[in-house]
Amino acid sequence: MMRKYRVKINGMTCTGCEQHIDAALTSIGATNIQTSFQRGESVFEIPEDVNAENLGQAIKQANYQIEDIEEISVQKLKNIEIDNKSDYDLLIIGSGGAAFSAAIKSIEYGAKVGMIERGTVGGTCVNIGCVPSKTILRAGEINHFAKTNPFTGLQTSAKEVDLASLVNQKDELVNELRNQKYIDLIDEYGIDLINGEAKFVDENTVEVNGKKLSAKRFLIATGASPSIPTISGLDEVDYLTSTTLLELKKVPKRLTVIGSGYIGLELGQLFHNLGAEVTLIQRSERLLKEYDTEISEAVEKAFIEQGINVVKGATYERVEQVGDVKKVYVKVNGKEKVVESEHLLVATGRKPNTDALNLSAAGVEVGKQKEILINDYARTNNEYIYAAGDVTLGPQFVYVAAYVGGIVADNAIGGLNKRINLSVVPAVTFTNPGIATVGLTEEKAVDEGYAVKTSVLPLDAVPRALVNRETTGVFKIVADAKTLKVLGVHIVAENAGDVIYAATLAVKFGLTVENLKDPLAPYLTMAEGLRLTALTFDKDVSKLSCCAG
Repeated sequence: MMRKYRVKINGMTCTGCEQHIDAALTSIGATNIQTSFQRGESVFEIPEDVNAENLGQAIKQANYQIEDIEEISVQKLKNIEIDNKSDYDLLIIGSGGAAFSAAIKSIEYGAKVGMIERGTVGGTCVNIGCVPSKTILRAGEINHFAKTNPFTGLQTSAKEVDLASLVNQKDELVNELRNQKYIDLIDEYGIDLINGEAKFVDENTVEVNGKKLSAKRFLIATGASPSIPTISGLDEVDYLTSTTLLELKKVPKRLTVIGSGYIGLELGQLFHNLGAEVTLIQRSERLLKEYDTEISEAVEKAFIEQGINVVKGATYERVEQVGDVKKVYVKVNGKEKVVESEHLLVATGRKPNTDALNLSAAGVEVGKQKEILINDYARTNNEYIYAAGDVTLGPQFVYVAAYVGGIVADNAIGGLNKRINLSVVPAVTFTNPGIATVGLTEEKAVDEGYAVKTSVLPLDAVPRALVNRETTGVFKIVADAKTLKVLGVHIVAENAGDVIYAATLAVKFGLTVENLKDPLAPYLTMAEGLRLTALTFDKDVSKLSCCAG
């Protein structure tokens, strides 16, 4: 039996203090330790036979004092014995990143694993998401630079895009990766693939194609699909989603995009680069409103400079189709505006795929958007059923889904008690310039009680951007004003997604601004912008010589 506690601790001032506390707690058998010197607390689990006196002595020996102890909950460690009483030890509904991660690790534990898929094996990322969109995004960038480049003396041009050929090439890549990374692994690992739609009959049984299957544990990893907003007339219009847009055979003359999240921005810019006249429409007054203002402004400036129409602060009145033309009626600042185009893309987020699962039969609770609710251990309120990936409406990235899928295998099959830790998750939007972020924004840091110090470096101060002749963008570091610990990093620049990994390490391991200044950064790389932004906390980098710190 394990007990979970939150302990308020006096005397912690830095990340080194966190490490001392972690070591002291580990010495008495604590696990899943999360210590924060900013909050002055540590949350952890200890065996039931460790009493408060032992806990107090361990903290005291580390030269700190306990202010308060609160028991949060009790978690049971369950050793899962592999047996033949059920059809499967783990039965997975879905076949994407979370599903395969859980399946492979569970088989390594010795489990018998089944996987149910109603459609195409591989989930969203490889089939209709990351892979197909990013390969055509690259094609769009090449076409854009063939038409327009910032260098004098280059005579480049682009002919009309043969979108059908691009789509065929995209499909070939998708098929190749689907086979290599998913289908071929089914036989290699001995996973039972069951084709059909799963519906729960009770808490440990599902029905597929009229056949009932039982399991000791279940993982629901059914992903999400495009969410369609309620706009008058929209259901009578031939609109596109992120899936169907990438199946077009010809570039439209005009494309209207409803929504300007990462999907709308990527696909809108893609078709602009392929030659369409693109209009982005959004309800909020600025792009990427959940990001800091500097990031939003840099992205909007880049899109407008490139010739993309951006309509902000719109109230949707209605949508209609006249022949092949789609008309979107909006009000902006009290004035009616009509946006016409041959194709209309709806990119207003995603909804979890839970409708067909009959979750009520298994007693599984869902949220307001029908997402599956899970605890810190990826378990639903039904102790036999876990969930991972987009169906939980957590961070919607395949690498997060795979990570949580691994946690499910450890807990459901391995008998461990691992907690999900998504406190530091990098996110990338593959526009040009790219958008990458990790950690806290300035606003969120303030909301969490930090005294904040920031550094904002315009991209025209980064040598790589200057030689590229593409200087619209920004680097921003958010730090704790007292310790200069890096709390968040936000970038709008070419290759922002490649740079953000270094920033992720800084945030995850509690590095300070000084730590970012010290290491050498290769000159004329975009990664150098991270170091220059750190230097900007106390220097004007425009007054420095090349590479001088």
